Order: sequence, then structure tokens, then C-alpha cells
Amino acid sequence: MTADRELREASSASFHTRNPRVSDQRNCFVQLVFRECSAQRREDSTPRLSLLSLILPAGFYDHGLLASSVVFAIGATALAALFLRRWLAARRAVGEASRKDDLFFRTLAESLPEMIWTADPDGMDDFFSGKWFEYTGLTPEQSMGTGWTVAVHPDDMGACMAKWKAAQSSGEPYEVEYRFLRVDGAYRWFLGRGNPIRDSQGKIIKWFGTCTDIEDQKHNMQLLEEQIKERTAELASANTRLQEEMWEKDAARRALDQQNERMLREVTQRSQRATMLAKMGELLQSCVNKDEIFAAALGFAPKVFSTGRGAIALLNSARNLAEVIGSWAECQLPASVFEPSSCWALRTGHPHLVLASDPTARCGHATGVENSYLCVPILAQGETLGIVHFQATDESPSFADTELSHKTTFAGQVGLSIANIRLRDALRSQSIKDPLTGLYNRRYLEEMLEREIRRAVRSEQSVGVLMLDLDHFKNFNDTYGHEAGDAVLRETGAFLTRSIRAEDTVCRFGGEEFVIVLPTANAEASLGRAERICSKMRELTVLHQGLSLGRITVSIGVSELPAHGTSPAELLAAADAALYRAKRDGRDRVVVADPLATTELAAAAVSGEGAK
Repeated sequence: MTADRELREASSASFHTRNPRVSDQRNCFVQLVFRECSAQRREDSTPRLSLLSLILPAGFYDHGLLASSVVFAIGATALAALFLRRWLAARRAVGEASRKDDLFFRTLAESLPEMIWTADPDGMDDFFSGKWFEYTGLTPEQSMGTGWTVAVHPDDMGACMAKWKAAQSSGEPYEVEYRFLRVDGAYRWFLGRGNPIRDSQGKIIKWFGTCTDIEDQKHNMQLLEEQIKERTAELASANTRLQEEMWEKDAARRALDQQNERMLREVTQRSQRATMLAKMGELLQSCVNKDEIFAAALGFAPKVFSTGRGAIALLNSARNLAEVIGSWAECQLPASVFEPSSCWALRTGHPHLVLASDPTARCGHATGVENSYLCVPILAQGETLGIVHFQATDESPSFADTELSHKTTFAGQVGLSIANIRLRDALRSQSIKDPLTGLYNRRYLEEMLEREIRRAVRSEQSVGVLMLDLDHFKNFNDTYGHEAGDAVLRETGAFLTRSIRAEDTVCRFGGEEFVIVLPTANAEASLGRAERICSKMRELTVLHQGLSLGRITVSIGVSELPAHGTSPAELLAAADAALYRAKRDGRDRVVVADPLATTELAAAAVSGEGAK
């Protein structure tokens, strides 16, 4: 023991004398080595070191210094050499893994067509792919930090740096268009994008970005604009020449020329109106709801009928009032809400034209309107939804026959678009809704659950999945008949719909099975919701033909993203397996899936289908 103490004191003294900059942490580690060696020397005469499996603490970066200190400390034994070899091998393995990761990233960056760059949290660039150096001719030393800015066009520098600094301050993605100087002295347009990379606490640890060449796109856009200007100039020139030729006609043909000109204007307006109606029809076919349809119609109306004014009025859900939802060109109507009986178009289901001087069958909702007006009903699948009201102006006091047809076409396109949306919604509803319970079906569940999982992964949140099965459901069918079983399913679906949040979704999975998806809910919240549903189901009373069908209970299996899977199939399999366990343990209970036995859960779910 005296020799050990002298050796340790000498080693420590030498360690401090030769290496005054060594930290106390390293000294503590060396002392730990000495204590372990001394303890084992007392057990037998052969010194050994049992610390070879230790992972060195952070801070041991001076390999040569540590090696010399440890070897000196333990007397340069073979055991110390073995310790150092294993420690150095571990350090080499870590370095090799780091080099592989770096090589993978660089290989991936070089394989992409865009320029790839990264920056530290302070916005100082620390990596560029080879395409950057090939394009700019800059060296890595010239490009790092803020050196890359020398390649930015001076006119683009201000906007580029302003957006870059704003992105750093806000932590939001960065996108800007700028020009880069090529190695041959030419500038080309690029689209720069950057996205922050955050750690688990949300702190930005890196910026990753790309630069995409958009010079050809810019060039094509300029060519297209030039072609449009040329065609516009050609049309204007042709119109000017035509007018000059008409003005040069003799006085004897002036009346005829004026008539021809008037006819030409009418034809041109008719053609333009037809073209605008066609464009509006294309746009309406792309609308997904009635609000979009009416917004598009109100936007196109002043373009199609530029010489008049008008409004659109719709019937409410009770069909006892019509309300003006929008107008154009300052349309004058005495009231924004009126009864359907005050409009002849709504009463007859046909267009109704009232001339300015004709007092016959004037609409009550247009009382006080002195100019001519036309009311055209909006029809969808034979049902009247409202009217389009057109008014003449003092500048255009009458409606031409072609205008009447175009106005009827305008209202017809609106009605046809609404009918298409209704049909689309009906087909969509039939494809994703269960006709018996009115709940979403399994097809919709798969689509929705996949979408919720992606959203949860992006936002790093949980998703809870509950799979429910009615206990002894076959007894209802056998005892009371299938109509009673259907009543139980309908009432269960209605009960589950009332028991969930607005953002939750309940689906009929098949037979007497239901699935509830709980976005943002973790395992604890999902379990609490399942237990409340299980408890309330015992209180549910279902009547069929005036008779109570008895007590209804449910077994529930619970799974959670990501503890029980990261795909719809895995989450459903885990919940199904937990449901099987609930059935096996006596029914009328809630069981949470086991996250450590995913494979066994899936196998149990498959084998347990018959037991349900």
C-alpha cells in the first residue's frame, strides 16, 4: 500500500508539473484508475484494471497527454496499454461513424440538381455543395460566413439580406429571388430557400437551404410578355387602320359606315360576352362549394354585363325569405331581404322582364326602380335557389335580345354549377358515409387517419385511437331481430358522436365495431375518454317497438401514436389487439395496448376476430 501511495503521489505531482493546464476532471479520472488498481492489487499480486469498459467523460480530447499520464500513473504496465488501446479504438469508431454521416450528407448534396448550403444558428454559412463553387468560381474560404454575398447582384443585395435577417429573427422559412454572378461574369436568376432545423426544445441548431436556377423561367416569362404586347399592338394598329379607312369614306357612305360600326361593336361585345361566359363556366366547374360559385359569379357579372348593373338574391334554408348576397355597379334595390312571393321569377320559375314604361306585373322587391329590369331564377336540379336581378341604366335603357339570352345563360351556369356540387357532395357522402349510422366508414377512416398521423408527426404531437366493440351484439339480433340490432347500431353511433370533441372523428369500422380518432390526445387522455364512454354506454337506453333492449356495454382497446405504431395499420392493429384482450378479460372494460409487443398484438388481433 505504501508503494501504491508513493506511485500515485509521484504520478499526480508529475501530472500537474508537466501539464498545469489539465482539468480537475481528468485528475479525478486518473485517481479513479489508481483506486481500482490498488483495490485489485490487494486481492492478488497481479495488478488489473476493471475500468476498461468505462466511457470516458467529455473533455478528454488531449489523447497524448492522457496516455502519458495514465501510463506514468500505473507504472507502464501491460494493463494500461490494453486500456489505452480499447479507449482509442472506441474514439476511432466514433470518428468513423461521424465521417460516414458527413460523407452521406455530402454525397446526397452533390447528387441534387440545386445548390445546397447550410448555416449555423447565427446565419453564418458553413457548407456549400460543389455546384456553388463550379458556378461562382469562389473557394470555400471565400464563400463561408457572409462571403457568399459577393456573388449577389448589387440590385438584389438589399432585399436578399433583409429577408435573410427577418427569417433569422422570426425563425420562419426563408425564400427570395436574386441573381448570382457566374464564373464567366454573367448573372442568372435563382430562387433561394432556407428552412430552420430545430432540436427537441424548438431551438434552431442549423439552417438548410437550396438555390434553384430560374433563369429560363424568367426568360420565358419575358418572351411571353413581349408576345402579348406585340399582339396587343397589332390589334390596336388594325383597329386604328380600320377607323381611319372608315373616316376616309365619302359623306354618302357615312351613314352606312356608322351602321356597320355599330353592328361591329355589338358583334364584338357579343363575342366578348360569350368568351367571358365561357371562362366563367370553366371557373365555376372548379368551385367546391356554393360560396365560391356566388363569389365567382359576382366577380364576372360586371365584366360580362359592363353596361348594366345587378344583384344576386338567395332563398334561406326555410325558403320563406330571399336575401341579397351581393351586387355590382351600384344596383338599386329598396330592400336587401324580401319574401319570395314579391318576385314573379321566384313564383313562376321563369325569367321575368319588366320594361321601364310597363306597369304590368312589376316585382314587389323592385319597387321604385324606374329603369327596365330582368329577374332570372337560379335553378339547380329543378329547385329554385334564388334569382339574378339585372337592371338597365340611363346610358343603356333597354336590353338587346342577345343580352337576354346571355343573362339567362349566366343564371343557368350558376344553377348548373350548384347542381354539380350537390351531386359531387352526394357521391362523396355515399362513398365515405355508412348509410345505417350516418358515421364515416372504414374507407374514410384510412384516409383521415393517414392525414392525422402526418400532421401529428410534423407538429410532434400524439394521436389516440379507440376501437370499440358492442358486447354480445349477436344476442340482440337473435333475440329481437335484425331491426333491433340496427337500432342499437344507430343509437350507438349517435351516442359516440355526442361524446367526442369537434376535432375528433368517429367511424364505423365494420359490423358492431367502431373507431374513434383523437388528434393531439396522448395515452392518458385517450384512456380517460375511453373509460367515460364505457361508463356512459351502460346508461344508454335503446327502445325498439316501444320496448327497451336492455343494458348495452362496450369493450374498448386504446392505442397511441407513436408509442404503439406510426402508421394507420399499426395503430389499428394495436387497438384491435387491446380490444381482444378486453373481450378475453371479461368485456365491458378498457385496455391499453402494450407498446413492447407490437408483433404479438398484431397476431392476437388476427386470431381474435372469431372471439368477438
